[in-house]
Amino acid sequence: MKFTNTIHTILLITILATTVSGCAGLAVGGAATGIAVIHDRRSSGTVIDDQGTNWKVSEAIFKDKELSDPSHINVTVYNNVVLLTGETPSEDLKLRANALAAQSSGNKKIYNELAIASPTSLTTRTNDTYITAKVKTVLLEIDNIPTFDPTRVKVVTEDSVVYLMGLVTTQESNAVTEKARNVSGVKKVVRLFEYLTP
Repeated sequence: MKFTNTIHTILLITILATTVSGCAGLAVGGAATGIAVIHDRRSSGTVIDDQGTNWKVSEAIFKDKELSDPSHINVTVYNNVVLLTGETPSEDLKLRANALAAQSSGNKKIYNELAIASPTSLTTRTNDTYITAKVKTVLLEIDNIPTFDPTRVKVVTEDSVVYLMGLVTTQESNAVTEKARNVSGVKKVVRLFEYLTP
């Protein structure tokens, strides 16, 4: 029981660390990342590669001011898969973001989920952060699958749409999706999981 409570505490710290800025947030986030790697189904090399790819793609998009200035683009990389979320004003700019992501990531698999729209407001983005935290929290309630570890699921929320990434079994995917769908404020759940053979 004490072990379970400790894990829950660590996971809640991890969730809160993602919403904190500054040095304290980095220190806690760094410790939480180290703990998460222990439970990760990706190899440590892949985790490092994902972080590097995330940085390269984000930098390439940021440096293209004709794209980045009128847009709001988030980059997520998990197990060599790149996810682009956010808003950009035109289809041409959406394709431009895709091309930069492909070039900067070495043509890894890309899910381009950018909406053709004006960037969301700060209020909407704050709500998205809150929804992400709520989804991560409800995943702690999945205790009937021995193989499940909530730290193995990457949760990204954009304009109340929740994207789920990770290396999971079909049973884990179904349980996670059900929990996420029932979180208040979630409009839609998009599964981008990679499936493991039992």
